[in-house]
Amino acid sequence: MMRMKCSAIVLLLAAVGGRAYTQAFPVDTGKLAERADQTTAISLDKNMLQFAGKFLSSSEEDREAQHIISKLDGIYVRTYEFKKPNAYSAPELETFRRQFAGPEWSSIVSVHGKEPDGDTDIYVHLVDGRVAGMFILAADPGELTFVHIVGAIKPEDLDQLSGNFGIPKRHVKKEPAKGEDQR
Repeated sequence: MMRMKCSAIVLLLAAVGGRAYTQAFPVDTGKLAERADQTTAISLDKNMLQFAGKFLSSSEEDREAQHIISKLDGIYVRTYEFKKPNAYSAPELETFRRQFAGPEWSSIVSVHGKEPDGDTDIYVHLVDGRVAGMFILAADPGELTFVHIVGAIKPEDLDQLSGNFGIPKRHVKKEPAKGEDQR
């Protein structure tokens, strides 16, 4: 419940925070926005992240999230919702992926099915051998979400931020351990 309140506060701050710095988004999503039934844009620069972090609770998990966001320069999210599935195509997603084929970006997660929905891609931005950010593309039936995180972040930090600041909740399938009931 507290996490939902925090997410709502962050969304409100992003919506009314006219001073929030709008980072140049690394992909052009203008055509998606034209077709989408609903769009959400969240732009949280370093100052807004620090302010939003104050609304997290004092739990161990939220303290870890506060520590992570203290190292970030921004979180920028674009979500496009469509009433009908297949409002985007596999070649369209591939166009977005190709933009991260350069030497400064490395793909660390790539989950693709035969249909473009349910795809997830995570790219790490490297500068002088250090992580300087991440880009996440999450394609679900009827929805596309792009997340650009700017700053020092580790892949394992995504678990702490997932579900906050407009970052989609990660759904990781776990294989049952040997001997566990597999029903």
